[in-house]
Amino acid sequence: MTRTLPVPDGLVGERIDVAVSRMLGLSRARVSAMVDAGEIRVDSRLVAKSHRLDAGEMIEVDDVSTSDPEPSAGPIEEIPILFEDDSVVVVDKPVGIAAHPSPGWSGPTVTGSLAAAGHRLASTGAAEREGVVHRLDVGTTGAMVLAKTPGAYTSLKRQFKERTVDKEYHAIVHGLLDPLEGTVDAPIDRHPSKDYKWAVVAGGRPSITHYRTLEAWPRASLVEVHLETGRTHQIRVHMSAMRHPCVGDLTYGADPTVAQDLGLTRQWLHARRLGFEHPETGDRVVVESPYPADLQNALDRLRAGLSA
Repeated sequence: MTRTLPVPDGLVGERIDVAVSRMLGLSRARVSAMVDAGEIRVDSRLVAKSHRLDAGEMIEVDDVSTSDPEPSAGPIEEIPILFEDDSVVVVDKPVGIAAHPSPGWSGPTVTGSLAAAGHRLASTGAAEREGVVHRLDVGTTGAMVLAKTPGAYTSLKRQFKERTVDKEYHAIVHGLLDPLEGTVDAPIDRHPSKDYKWAVVAGGRPSITHYRTLEAWPRASLVEVHLETGRTHQIRVHMSAMRHPCVGDLTYGADPTVAQDLGLTRQWLHARRLGFEHPETGDRVVVESPYPADLQNALDRLRAGLSA
């Protein structure tokens, strides 16, 4: 029996051995051996383990037990906690981990990792999404809040719906935005011809993104982004629509050479700060996430003029 898996957005541009290792929780050595043996293919063709995945490709994996005789990649290390009490937990989501289980994703998840570490989440919502009130893409890092009680779940869902949650992201995008500060108000819906993507589409769901340029270099800019709405891939779609895609975001038109120069294998996009009203006390909770190593390294290279 063969499993067919679509390439997740967060793993576009990643080597196939690394991607399948993350998706299936197998060791990279074992996946590399499977690729060499022809047991893993892309769109029915044999590929080298150095093959970098493209959006829309389908990965075919011959039936394999997930019990790995070698040391397994397993779940990502225990997720760092930025804030936690009896009502909520805010995690610092790493790259390569999904918010919750979904079709086509067999890799580690925030909910699964928290459960394995003994953190209790609210039993409200769909079984596979218990406690989840918002999501970050597999390839996006940073602050993500989950509810631990039914009351907290209801409160947080209301806050997100009423747009009172402050969601601040930092992104490095191609080029220099003009104007340097502004608002993108453009509806988003499924891409008309590529169902793995989203796009600015007439008649789509209202989507509003506020941005401000923080630093700029000849080929890229660091921008602060605040989301008024929370559509799937909203920042990535809006920046791409402005012809300034996030660096490393090959799905939405980024120049791969810039990402390579900066040592990136994913989009430079990070949920930097999250602010919300505590469900029990009503106090304002503001949590900040530091840049992970790969994004910090790329930023340092830009500041040093190594990829300018």
